[in-house]
Amino acid sequence: LRDYQDTISTEAVGILKRKNMILLAMEVRTGKTITAFETCKKLKIKKVLFITKKKAISSIEKDYWYYRDDFKLTIINRENLHNLIVNDFDVVIIDEVHGYSSYPKPSKYFKDVRERFGKLPLILLSGTPTPESYSQFYHIFQLSVYGPFKEYKTFYKWAEKFVNIKPRNLGYAVVNDYSDAVKSKFYGMIKHFILTYTQKESGFEANINEMILEVEMKPITYQIINKLKKDLVVTSSLTGQSIIADTAVKLQQKIHQLSSGTIKFEDGTTQIIDNSKAIYILEKFKDYKIAIFYNFIAELQMLKETFGAKLTTDLEEFNENTDKWIALQIVSGREGISLSVADALVMFNIQFSAVSYFQSRDRLT
Repeated sequence: LRDYQDTISTEAVGILKRKNMILLAMEVRTGKTITAFETCKKLKIKKVLFITKKKAISSIEKDYWYYRDDFKLTIINRENLHNLIVNDFDVVIIDEVHGYSSYPKPSKYFKDVRERFGKLPLILLSGTPTPESYSQFYHIFQLSVYGPFKEYKTFYKWAEKFVNIKPRNLGYAVVNDYSDAVKSKFYGMIKHFILTYTQKESGFEANINEMILEVEMKPITYQIINKLKKDLVVTSSLTGQSIIADTAVKLQQKIHQLSSGTIKFEDGTTQIIDNSKAIYILEKFKDYKIAIFYNFIAELQMLKETFGAKLTTDLEEFNENTDKWIALQIVSGREGISLSVADALVMFNIQFSAVSYFQSRDRLT
């Protein structure tokens, strides 16, 4: 246990006793899980529920090994929460809690957690509690019935007081934009629930070497994208299936998909069109052990077909002494896992603004 983890866990005990909820906003690699477990140990807790993502479970189990004699731990993937029958826990730890904090409407996990565990002491963990907007604080603290915003029954009521609400034109409709929450107006209400710690404070150092690699795609990919930008629809002469981009948002999504070499049709089916990027990765990184983050399901299928037995999606198999590569979905696989054995992380087709980008460039990145 590091000194700062010991100190933070002691402070967390006091907050949890007074408030029934604590947010450990500790940056990645500073030891949020260990700090939460130490908090439970100091509280002499007997039964703990840990809600997390599937790929993080093995890492949490390793941390729990040091506390196996202090309390009983149940770890569950948040997607399987409905399968959990018992509800007699002393404390509930919610990992990567920013995943519950979409706005203006809550995430699909929010309601289940609040209804089942909202009256229990909660330890909330996140390195980035509000990655998109300070408006995300509302649903984070509404997970508990004891939260500081309990007088505001809905996000919209809260937003009337704490958000600069602005109209936003999406091209096909004008909607309210709730992203501009004024933190200074409500931070005094939440600061007593939060403990923070940064990598810099912990002495953690990481050197990141970031490169953008450009890949020339097959002519068919450029043809489809150009036609889609012109006509907003492309129909296959072989299957009769259509790619439809009748809004600016859909056009951006479809170009993003096509630039990876895949597409998802209106009926939900997918097709691999161009495997140029997968082949490039195979050749460029053949002498390295790498982890690949992808966006779309069809991209994973392309990677599997191109890499064959060299690819796994199992973190434990990847971390073993093998030459296997791993493919992880960018949203579900980016948090709470260790990829220390990887020589490089390959972000497959992660783009900033596909539509504007392709209007100014004739290469796909």
